[in-house]
Amino acid sequence: MNIIDIIEKKKQGKELSSKEIDYFVQGYSKGEIPDYQISSLLMAIWCKGMNKKETAELTLSMVRSGKTIDLSKIRGIKVDKHSSGGVADTVSIPLVALVAVNGVPVAKMSGRGLGHTGGTIDKLESIPGFKVEIPIEKFIEIVNNVGGAIIAQSSELVIADKKMYALRDVTGTVDSIPLIASSIMSKKIAAGADAIVLDVKVGGGAFMKDLEDAKALAKTMVEIGDSVGRDTVAYITDMNQPLGDAIGNSIEIEEAVSVLKGQGGKRLVEVIKTLGGEMLYLGGKAKSSEEGKELIQKAIDSGSGLEKFKEIVRAQGGDPSFVDDFSKLPHAQFKLFVKAPESGYIKSMQTEEIGKLAAFLGAGRTKKGDKIDLAVGIMFPKKVGDYIEKGETIATILANDKEKGEQAAKELLKLLEFSNSKVEPLPLIYYKVSREGIEKLF
Repeated sequence: MNIIDIIEKKKQGKELSSKEIDYFVQGYSKGEIPDYQISSLLMAIWCKGMNKKETAELTLSMVRSGKTIDLSKIRGIKVDKHSSGGVADTVSIPLVALVAVNGVPVAKMSGRGLGHTGGTIDKLESIPGFKVEIPIEKFIEIVNNVGGAIIAQSSELVIADKKMYALRDVTGTVDSIPLIASSIMSKKIAAGADAIVLDVKVGGGAFMKDLEDAKALAKTMVEIGDSVGRDTVAYITDMNQPLGDAIGNSIEIEEAVSVLKGQGGKRLVEVIKTLGGEMLYLGGKAKSSEEGKELIQKAIDSGSGLEKFKEIVRAQGGDPSFVDDFSKLPHAQFKLFVKAPESGYIKSMQTEEIGKLAAFLGAGRTKKGDKIDLAVGIMFPKKVGDYIEKGETIATILANDKEKGEQAAKELLKLLEFSNSKVEPLPLIYYKVSREGIEKLF
């Protein structure tokens, strides 16, 4: 067996065997196959695709390229959640507490962000004393004692994915559904969960711009999960505008706490309830996902979700008193108010570019190793369909560099389109994808 034969086979659109897939995945992980040959193979996969069996085999081989996490010592059905990423996607932080307080253990490993704003781990580092680097044994102990924890993903998981993604990023092969699906699912499977709920974002601020592509990706990931014995459900949610009101790091922590206090924005809360309800159903604590949603709402209304969040913060070394005193979080030096140049309805917005503006302020990274400014970002509570009076504040720019803040304020207005006619709000949740099929929800 050699890599050239495998490249030629895939160029011709033929199915690769499990042995051939394992040969190139493990060979590349160990440095035995050079970048240029894997680049050629990735392009062949991009052009010819992979069938269901090949994609599942690729995922499992990638899992075997690194360590896996054994969560068997955690009591109960472990349910994980993954988002394909977007702007103001603050879901995971309140979600873990709301699911955990309802009796489903959540042992979540998250990443740092590239582009837009930081990842969940960056946001959590805004909390005074909060530790994201925790040994697995301690992680398991916290989940058993408290019900949930969020830590940084181990660099020893899915080594093949890290190497292959870096290569895809510079060879124009990122946007391949089999490669995206195997990348996401290999990490989820290696992290040891029993069931997985996926939030596949679609629209201008998401990786998947097209609804049909998002459906295909969700279907592929659900099939992978089911093929390896993980109950997997995906929801396709809108990202044609920021989900929450905060785009940044410490300000997203503030928004997460606001959700737990019952003060969160409707769209953000609805996604949290939907995903959380499904997690409770898969975890055996609700008879249906709808009942699960009701339990999530009760945990918000009663304040038990907020108390559980404090427990998680305390267990991971943080100071939970910040939830009643946001001055303990990092804050930006300058506030600049973006005023509406005219009256009218917000018709559309360039969501990805709005996310990039937050990164320009310092809230995100353009390359690994960049230092994030946890204090900066954009507060943007307005949504498509909202009516705005001329001179009304549309957004607040939070900056530690005044010149950058002023520039961001000017640029933000260029990313919005207004209409004199009434504009309908955008749908929020488009489809649910499970082994039963694809269910339309809008």
